[in-house]
Amino acid sequence: MIVKTLGRVDYLPTLEAMRAFTAARDAATPDELWLCEHPPTFTQGLAGKPEHLLLPGDIPVVPTERGGQVTYHGPGQVTAYPLVDLRRLSIFVKEYVFRLETALIQTLDSYGVTGLRVAGAPGIYVRPADPGAHAAPSGPADPSHAFRGLAKIAALGIKVSRHCSYHGLALNVAMDLEPFLRINPCGYEGLETTSLDKIGVFTDWPTAAGRLAERLSAQLTP
Repeated sequence: MIVKTLGRVDYLPTLEAMRAFTAARDAATPDELWLCEHPPTFTQGLAGKPEHLLLPGDIPVVPTERGGQVTYHGPGQVTAYPLVDLRRLSIFVKEYVFRLETALIQTLDSYGVTGLRVAGAPGIYVRPADPGAHAAPSGPADPSHAFRGLAKIAALGIKVSRHCSYHGLALNVAMDLEPFLRINPCGYEGLETTSLDKIGVFTDWPTAAGRLAERLSAQLTP
């Protein structure tokens, strides 16, 4: 896998470049992983509902063809776009999502943070009150509040075209979280979001991006 660090780049040109790469690739095209950071941008998934966009204000909203609802990209967030031929890995979308989440969990673990999955809600969550706790959640999930005690630290939204993936995932490292209050993150009203610095983990963008790239490369290399 070829890893490319793009730095801070505008969202829309990056999206157009992903589309062009995916449309032009063939069976011999090497997979790539793009790492970047975007200026403040809301992105809306293909089935995104406008009511989840509460008060965007001066932050642009970009419609996309990825899965999921609305999310926010901004400075202090590592955004990773794996451009992967799933046939080469002999996997389908469900396994691909599992591997992306595994890479995020492993990255968080390298910082002493326990990342958690929530059934039916792609992405990775942490316990802000005790981010290093390893105990599994106890008892059945509260259907009226599936995210009780949790905060989302990493979002996931992908698109697969001709068995090739684009879009990807975003890990919150050291962010201004206020824009998340302007939306229902990923379509969930009241869902708390957090970032590594807010749970006591202080690292820089290049270090976090490097650790995530290492884990993603291991998960997505045949």
